[in-house]
Amino acid sequence: MLYIVTALKSEAQAFVDKYSLTKSKLQNFTTFSNKDMILIVSNIGVVNARQATQALINQYDIADDDIYLNIGICGASDNYTIGDLLEVGSVVYDGMEYSFHTDATTVTCVDEEISEASYEVVDMESYGFYDAVIHNPAIKNFYILKVVSDHFEPERVTKDGTKKLIFNVLKSIEILLIPN
Repeated sequence: MLYIVTALKSEAQAFVDKYSLTKSKLQNFTTFSNKDMILIVSNIGVVNARQATQALINQYDIADDDIYLNIGICGASDNYTIGDLLEVGSVVYDGMEYSFHTDATTVTCVDEEISEASYEVVDMESYGFYDAVIHNPAIKNFYILKVVSDHFEPERVTKDGTKKLIFNVLKSIEILLIPN
């Protein structure tokens, strides 16, 4: 099973449309699912991402081949192109760095929108997701993927633009998560 955590419904919508996911509820979270995947919309922030991820972990039995995925948009320096898909290998949160995949991007997880280029890559949920999955030894496969949405101009990010950014990387996500 593929378990997906997004912060925003607009991030989830590309998956909902492409994979014909059905809407439901898990605790106070909106979920979308089919026979192969369950997606939960956490809302913005570390605490929400941790709680939504933990809700999935608590609700479903974990199999060795299950994959947990946090996918969403991020702000990034102009070293990155809008629409780039980044595989995250470490998360910096509250002054600490947590590494889990080598040769991958580092994201700084922040508690509020950033409007100046003081980091390379930022998001607001990665640490919450990481904190939930890393504390469950049954989870063998997890990924954090971010799509560059802006160069520290959060006011330019739209719901429709977010959905398009995620939709444009779905094939790359499939290739990454389902190797031949």
